[in-house]
Amino acid sequence: MRNLMQLSTLQRLTPVSYQFPLIKQLHISRTVSKPNDSSLVLSSTSNQVTTLTMNQPSKCNSWSVSMLDMLYHMLDKCAKDENTKVVILTGTDPYYSSGGNISGYMKLQHPKKFHSMIAKNNYKMFDTFISFPKPILIAANGPAIGGAVTSATLCDGILASRRATFMTPFSRMCVPPEGCSSVQFQKIMGEEKARKMLDDCWVVRADDAKDIGLVMEVVEHDRLMEAAQAMAEQWVVEHKKREIMGGGSKEEYSELNAKESVAVADAFLSSQFLNAQYQMLRERGKLGSAGIFWSLKSLRPLWSRVLK
Repeated sequence: MRNLMQLSTLQRLTPVSYQFPLIKQLHISRTVSKPNDSSLVLSSTSNQVTTLTMNQPSKCNSWSVSMLDMLYHMLDKCAKDENTKVVILTGTDPYYSSGGNISGYMKLQHPKKFHSMIAKNNYKMFDTFISFPKPILIAANGPAIGGAVTSATLCDGILASRRATFMTPFSRMCVPPEGCSSVQFQKIMGEEKARKMLDDCWVVRADDAKDIGLVMEVVEHDRLMEAAQAMAEQWVVEHKKREIMGGGSKEEYSELNAKESVAVADAFLSSQFLNAQYQMLRERGKLGSAGIFWSLKSLRPLWSRVLK
């Protein structure tokens, strides 16, 4: 009965109408308000290099709504700061980042509104990197997963600690590639290795990441930030311009990001994704959250009608 009442509420909400082309449909405001918890992303500047450190180690520096809001805010500050010529992005040990955390987006709302929200938020997440005007160096201090990997490949380069690993478990989650990885991975590492990462969920260790061109250098863990600072300062001296790894253009990747974001939103409402989330959460003992996905999956034949 409770589930039927929830479905009734969903059906009463006003659907979102779509506009084309996709870039206009997914337009995001460049006005960034200051979030509340400044401890989520630490900042320090030395010799015109600003280091941003994602700082929620108890949650593996995952990209929650709060973490992303603070990251957007700090990157916006760096873009406008005349004393910042290069940005280093890293994480507080042991993880670089475990990637996206969708729990903050799981709210009761009309399916079309949910679809629009997912598409726009996914687009904004990666457009923040694609459109950033200054060089960004990733200092991967530990495991990077999902969007934390794909966003890193949209920067100028990656330095990796020997503790770093890289994994994009999209196929396991029943979602398509995101963060322009459907094209970017092939440009960086070739078709075979890209397929292995995107389809087979290959966990790439630091030395293998260097061999396939994903990272520039691998350094001992306790030297990572020293090496990153030295490279970033060299970029300052050289007046390095912003350049996406693999040579992709901002215009090409903005359009690709829009298409991938809509495909991701489509997948989030699919029975395959809902079932995968249910199974994963149940295995982790998170029965309450698992129950939400079970209900959504079970009622999908009813609420999916409003998507047509």
